[in-house]
Amino acid sequence: MTVVAHPFKPSAGARPGPAAKGAGAATPAVVIALADEAATTALAARVAAVSRAGDAIALIGDLGTGKTAFARAFIRKLGHAHGIGDEDVPSPTFTLVQVYEYFPIRIWHFDLYRTRGPEDVLELGLEEALADGIVLIEWAEHALPLLPPGHLLVELGYGEGEGARWARLSGGDWLARLDLRPDDEAH
Repeated sequence: MTVVAHPFKPSAGARPGPAAKGAGAATPAVVIALADEAATTALAARVAAVSRAGDAIALIGDLGTGKTAFARAFIRKLGHAHGIGDEDVPSPTFTLVQVYEYFPIRIWHFDLYRTRGPEDVLELGLEEALADGIVLIEWAEHALPLLPPGHLLVELGYGEGEGARWARLSGGDWLARLDLRPDDEAH
């Protein structure tokens, strides 16, 4: 993984999403170049390793930028940490939420692509999920106003070259937990 300095500067052709537009320089952030899906998987495993009950991870990005790949790798990493093998991790695109019981932790995986806004998200049990375990949300722009202030925001986008992506991480104490610094040139 290569970490580039903040302020956020997407590669040519990349469009910053809601996170980059609203956060500005006030929110410390790092942008990580992801060469391929294996790099996305490694990043998700790194985030999972420092996650704990009460955490919320918000995934934002265009279709095909790696939100589901990140979510699957995150859930599998926590499953392995709790003695569960390679569990099937379906995308909850149609069910909207999938709960994984990994004693002593519960992971709530939301896919909000088909929701219309915060009211829909509340009906899916977001408040209960935030009080109960780790919350992982794809298409999180539908729920940002409802998330706790310390949530991790992971914005994913297309990088240079086939299969390449980038991830912009910000929020709460997450950069410290992940041992990332906004002023790092490489990490």
